Amino acid sequence: MAMFRSFVSASSQLRQQQQPNGGPGSLAAPAESIESQFSCPICLEVYHKPVSIASCAHTFCGECLQPCLQVTSPLCPLCRVPFDPKKVERSSSVEKQLASYKAPCRGCNKKVALVKMRSHIASCSKVQEQMANCPKFVPVVPTSQPIPSNIPNRSTFVCPFCGARNLDQQELVKHCMENHRNDPNKVVCPVCSAMPWGDPSYKSSNFLQHLLHRHKFSYDTFVDYSIDEEAALQAALALSLTEN
Repeated sequence: MAMFRSFVSASSQLRQQQQPNGGPGSLAAPAESIESQFSCPICLEVYHKPVSIASCAHTFCGECLQPCLQVTSPLCPLCRVPFDPKKVERSSSVEKQLASYKAPCRGCNKKVALVKMRSHIASCSKVQEQMANCPKFVPVVPTSQPIPSNIPNRSTFVCPFCGARNLDQQELVKHCMENHRNDPNKVVCPVCSAMPWGDPSYKSSNFLQHLLHRHKFSYDTFVDYSIDEEAALQAALALSLTEN
């Protein structure tokens, strides 16, 4: 996972270095790559109301970055570097470029201004036809089991306390221990509820204890900490429960 993040971060930095700073004549990349240069790394669509993080200069759609701003210690979704939510600003330079550059629609191939690309794609009959013809899930080995129509995401989870997204299992444990150790609210475990046997309505009376015991295996697999550190976590959790 760390290797994947490094690759994504390096690709994003290269992409941002290649973005033009002047007029249309300064763009060196071919027209078909313009849309990808101005795409949000979260939703993978052309930026909508783009904002930039000052500390790492990564740009996202304002709405896409919003969940990260709700946590106590936000991290950049792309490079995982901590940032100050007060230093996230509207990217007027990217907005100007979106209005200045055109790219071919992925369906009808019509040249469309990037700022209007989202609305065009939503109404383009060719794009809708392509989406309708996308291959459906087919099992590799023949099976008598029903084919699922909607496969849930069991790779990343949403924090049940603050709504922080894109947390894998070990990141969810660490995030909750660091930011919600004293939260008394009963919440549904996002890991359990994503499983076929999970009950999406069951609220754990002690969610942090549940995380450390029920979902500890995956956490230990990827995070290297000693027995003393684990004991310290357990002691801190017990103390917080006593205080509450």
